[in-house]
Amino acid sequence: MSGGTDPARGARGGWSRRRFVGAAAGTAAAASVPARAMAAVPLEPATTPESPAPESSAEAAPRPAAPRPLFLGTYTSVENGGTGIGLATYDPESGRITGAGTVTGVGDPSYLALHPDGRTLYAVNEREDGGVTAIRLGGEGKPHQVLGTRSTGGAGPCHLSVHPSGRWLLSANYGSGSVAVHPIDASGTLGERTDLVTHSSPAPGPGQQGPHAHQFVTSPDGGHVLAVDLGTDTVYTYRLDLTRGTLTEVSRDRTRPGAGPRDLAFHPGGRYAYLANEVDNTVAVCAYSPATGRLSIGEAQSTGTGSGTSYPAQFVVSADGRFAYLANRGHNSLTRYAIEADGARLRLLDTVPVAGDFPRQIALSPYGNLLFAANQRSSTVSVFRVDPASGELRLAGEPFASPVVVCALPL
Repeated sequence: MSGGTDPARGARGGWSRRRFVGAAAGTAAAASVPARAMAAVPLEPATTPESPAPESSAEAAPRPAAPRPLFLGTYTSVENGGTGIGLATYDPESGRITGAGTVTGVGDPSYLALHPDGRTLYAVNEREDGGVTAIRLGGEGKPHQVLGTRSTGGAGPCHLSVHPSGRWLLSANYGSGSVAVHPIDASGTLGERTDLVTHSSPAPGPGQQGPHAHQFVTSPDGGHVLAVDLGTDTVYTYRLDLTRGTLTEVSRDRTRPGAGPRDLAFHPGGRYAYLANEVDNTVAVCAYSPATGRLSIGEAQSTGTGSGTSYPAQFVVSADGRFAYLANRGHNSLTRYAIEADGARLRLLDTVPVAGDFPRQIALSPYGNLLFAANQRSSTVSVFRVDPASGELRLAGEPFASPVVVCALPL
């Protein structure tokens, strides 16, 4: 990602230190959350049979009572890191997490994605010789099964997603600035790579020595796939040939120089998206054209974290399209925005402490009532209850300890 000044990165555009970000904290992988950070966030009482969870001001949708699966991405090549993909469950009302073991045999699974049919999990292997791994999920007493790993053709893959068709896996190689496509067969197994595109132009942005692809996702309409590249300050739009698995570039849209775009999240209406800019600590509303794939990047807006650099990491948007949340790693906070004008406007509401150190990734539960934050340097997962009326976040209890956790995927 960014070179030089970002503590999450290595020397001038290298990716190796990116893997080892939080290594100092990783030497105390079960580190406790700073008391000051914990005290600053209102704690929601845990749900027990004697003390039911308080309802929000809006009517809550019915949710399953049984614990739900939670998968945790980790780094395995750092001191006191994980040993694979962490397995846990969470209470769908209280958010309380309970550990349930590990899927071993998967190296540096720093980002996770689920197949649309819910039967196969995919993980990047964020290493110099990058790979993507498929895991068949067990059930009814059957263990999870590692199906195999395929090369991404690049270094340091840090993001992956499954095309809505369920037939293609998209991955982004941070270190080499490239994006890859792999076929998925009926069993969920990955085939050999069908395409690899390196972002050779435009020239790297200020402070960068090369491209750094950070995200590769499908647009809500399914007509395009978009790659966010921090190194070139560009979002590339491609058409994916659904028969051959090949990419054709149709648009490239640039941020202001030095913004360092990292993560894009679409509004459910499909016409707008929200871009987190890691290097200059800003966000932007983007208009998206389903017809052309063009992304028109708007003016820079505040993350609510004040002066300095807080390395915003990831956006998530509520299913009803009313609120957006942003993880700020340097500031150790979550920013809440109101979404207005049918998705065309973000209005900053507040920030809350994340009760951990370096929130690398955030995710909403399927019912939208819980938000999970994977805090890399404190090796913890924080869980927040989400008020459906106001979007307000309230910490749901003590964070869950997990070695060098960088991704939380609640099902």
